[in-house]
Amino acid sequence: MSGEREVSERLSMEDILIEASLENRARAQGIKMTAQRAVVCSVLDGIDDHPDALQIHDKARQIDPRIALATVYRTMRLLEDRDLIKSHNFGDGRSRYEDGLKDEHGHLINSDTGEVIEFHDAEFENLKKRIAKRLGYDVTGHRLELYGKPLG
Repeated sequence: MSGEREVSERLSMEDILIEASLENRARAQGIKMTAQRAVVCSVLDGIDDHPDALQIHDKARQIDPRIALATVYRTMRLLEDRDLIKSHNFGDGRSRYEDGLKDEHGHLINSDTGEVIEFHDAEFENLKKRIAKRLGYDVTGHRLELYGKPLG
């Protein structure tokens, strides 16, 4: 038992939250978790890309056919207001979502297909810090969206 306590004490609160389900993180922030909100959170936990509300709704209805699209929209807004998810608009007129705890990263959007590719780039991280320092700022966040077509 004491060995378990030692391991958990070494984990930071951020590590614990990252491992927690979206539903549990929402509950920890005091969000009332209805059965339908729990389904939406479960769907979001199981998606690795950047779904829009319609895609989330389609997957949620596979679990509970009674879930209305309006419920999905309200749940997404609530989760976004609490910074549990992030919303992006990649130029296609749809809000697309991802987990709010993800590390900062860039997005490359395929202009032909709408596919979104996440990337991390050490050179870009250094460049943004140099630019901010030169202008007298510390970077507290960024959004990088590149649009392009495949070569060839």
